[in-house]
Amino acid sequence: MLTNKYEFAGKIVEVNSLNEAVHKYCAAYLSDAPADFSVTTTQEDIEYERNRSEIPGCPDGYLEELAVYRKISEKMPSYDTVLFHGSVVAVDGEAYLFMAASGTGKSTHVALWRKLFGERAVMVNDDKPLLHIGDTVTACGTPYDGKHKLSNRIAVPLKAICILERADKNTIVPVTKNEAYTMLLQQVYRPNDVFALQKTLELIDKMADRVGLFRLGCNMDIEAAKVAYDGMNRHG
Repeated sequence: MLTNKYEFAGKIVEVNSLNEAVHKYCAAYLSDAPADFSVTTTQEDIEYERNRSEIPGCPDGYLEELAVYRKISEKMPSYDTVLFHGSVVAVDGEAYLFMAASGTGKSTHVALWRKLFGERAVMVNDDKPLLHIGDTVTACGTPYDGKHKLSNRIAVPLKAICILERADKNTIVPVTKNEAYTMLLQQVYRPNDVFALQKTLELIDKMADRVGLFRLGCNMDIEAAKVAYDGMNRHG
């Protein structure tokens, strides 16, 4: 068993794994602080991920990386934190999260933000950030950051969440919690443990009251980034 400690969303996690690939993957988040909790993966956990995977022939190391994050995400609601599927970019110290159905173009849209804002734009996480939900909502980088490997070990206040949809014309409108709720539930990690699931639902409800909620219809022109940014700040 291979062991190291990592910092995720302000919590120190001791990870006990079978494969070295897990620790190489998380190396940028190493910590020597005392652990808040630990996770241990087994071959059974790896096989569970293999059975869920739509990609044949995945190596054990990759599957164990998924298993580790699943176990971490099961425990995080106890610390008022959830795993969310979305792309988060920060501009001038405020974070914006984009969520959408798979293949819609979250990463492509966020790339427009980086082009428009240059050094003012910093990637928090391009795929699976952790969101800490307290009096304010904080988006936290993790190494689980998608195929483009875009993330930073930072924590940034989350200003708004935007549902992204393809459209010919770039438009953005505020939406209510009820209008956004189905997509929020689809994109949050829903724990298997019933108590953790209940806490997750409470946290999502709380989050929806604390950040701006928007729907963006966009094309792939850089104007889409300006429309999104201006709209979320005009109504935020």
